[in-house]
Amino acid sequence: MRAITKMPEPTNLTQHRNASHSNYDNYQEKDELRQALVQEQLGLCCYCLERIQPDISSIKIEHWKCQDSYPNEQLDYDNLLGACKGGEGKPYYLQHCDTRKGNKDLKWNPANPGHAIEARIFYKPDGTIASDDSDFNEQLNEVLNLNLQIIKNNRRSILLAIIEWWKKEKSKLQGPVPPQRILNKINKYACGNGHLAPYSPVAVWWLKKKLR
Repeated sequence: MRAITKMPEPTNLTQHRNASHSNYDNYQEKDELRQALVQEQLGLCCYCLERIQPDISSIKIEHWKCQDSYPNEQLDYDNLLGACKGGEGKPYYLQHCDTRKGNKDLKWNPANPGHAIEARIFYKPDGTIASDDSDFNEQLNEVLNLNLQIIKNNRRSILLAIIEWWKKEKSKLQGPVPPQRILNKINKYACGNGHLAPYSPVAVWWLKKKLR
């Protein structure tokens, strides 16, 4: 996961919410909403960090607080996220992200600055995502299924690549890697041209840990 900075909501969502008898189901301009969500998330799923595109075959519009339990927030832009398809149509044990989550609650929202999502997670060398918060750690596994093997493998590949870079830099310099080089590498991963590389926030997490 990575922290998501919410941008201004689409104008047509504001207009629809202010209209009489409005709800999510009769909101017709979801294409613009998908575009806005993908743009502010820099092309990454809000949970697993795989690539999403602003079309119905690639993205699900996720209600962090589900519509059934929180109907008053079904058109609240702060409650809306862009998620991948999450193994839609596959057996339950292969589903992840919003597809797996369904109507379940999550303790922390990656788009809420007060929840400080990046301070609540860490990654293990094998690509496992985990949290010191036991409740949230269980949700990462059981609600979102973010330690599905294929997702773990993708995160592990990113970790191996950044560790290999680190080792080469140390060997080349015959000493510690200067903070400025680490910052430059962070910027390379964190500042994509409109989109970040899938799972790149995992490398950013590792590099920030080295800076500390």
